[in-house]
Amino acid sequence: MLIKKSNRWSLSENEATPETVYRQRRDILKKLGITMVGLPLASQAQAGLFDLFEGDKKPAPDNRRALATRSSSYSNRQLALTPEDKILKYNNFYEFGTDKSDPAANSQQFRTNPWNIQVGGMVRNPTTLGYEDLYKHFPLEERIYRLRCVEAWSMNVPWIGFPLASLLKKASPTSGAKYVAFQTLYDPKQMPGQASRRLGGGIDYPYVEGLRLDEAMHPLTLLAVGLYGKTLAPQNGAPIRLVVPWKYGFKSIKSVVNITLTDKQPPTTWNLLAPNEYGFYANVNPKVDHPRWSQASERFIGEGSLFSSRRQPTQMFNGYASEVAGLYKGMDLKRNY
Repeated sequence: MLIKKSNRWSLSENEATPETVYRQRRDILKKLGITMVGLPLASQAQAGLFDLFEGDKKPAPDNRRALATRSSSYSNRQLALTPEDKILKYNNFYEFGTDKSDPAANSQQFRTNPWNIQVGGMVRNPTTLGYEDLYKHFPLEERIYRLRCVEAWSMNVPWIGFPLASLLKKASPTSGAKYVAFQTLYDPKQMPGQASRRLGGGIDYPYVEGLRLDEAMHPLTLLAVGLYGKTLAPQNGAPIRLVVPWKYGFKSIKSVVNITLTDKQPPTTWNLLAPNEYGFYANVNPKVDHPRWSQASERFIGEGSLFSSRRQPTQMFNGYASEVAGLYKGMDLKRNY
């Protein structure tokens, strides 16, 4: 007899969205016959999968593809989803510009196929994944995670991906490995922010990030390849990005090409740029303010105006304290911000 045990953060889609929307989406998926990765899907580039059935709108071309997932979702239960058009239009991805609208405007010709992501360093089995491998080698899940930006705004996003731990286990870290370093693609011809310090926010590229190995192996840590039922749009970090939901969003590095296991704490872009403002750990903590603003509350981007003034209290570890607090037992979280 198979007994399925859910984690505390696990929930079904009808607990995150109204029941009518939940049932409509299930019916539409059946009509679409989405049963395999890679099914072509034409829809508006700035609209959701289910906008296809809103009437006689003529859809614009969209190169994203539908993804099949296992029925597994994760989130805090009381928070509605952020609409897809806002997730697509409101982004931090300085490789394409520093304004929130720049990534969507400047990344539409970004090429994600072919793509290779390499896993190396202190591993027994160095691994390289190609574009199609991202969707074939690991079972994909939908996980609804809070996203908290260090700028004190937040979203609730239905990501699609697989645990980073699955990939790291495939590479088999050696006993001396303690950290995991990540690197974004460096391609100034495709990423105008990398070619211009003004447009790219004064960052020294390529963008780099890092986690402790135990953080990387935690079951919440996700490598995302899609959201809202489709592969990622370029502005959201296509074709593969990290998602660490209990940390500020800048830790969730986009368009990853290299993952390296190491015994030394790796450098991270924002910590190099402003170490007094952005620490290595970057755990969401309402008691530790940014030097220039409070982190006690956040502006939630949901239904209604993109620039709604609705605020909500910031939760410790972004609401995932019961899952991840043990990783930091005995640590001074103000010193290790």
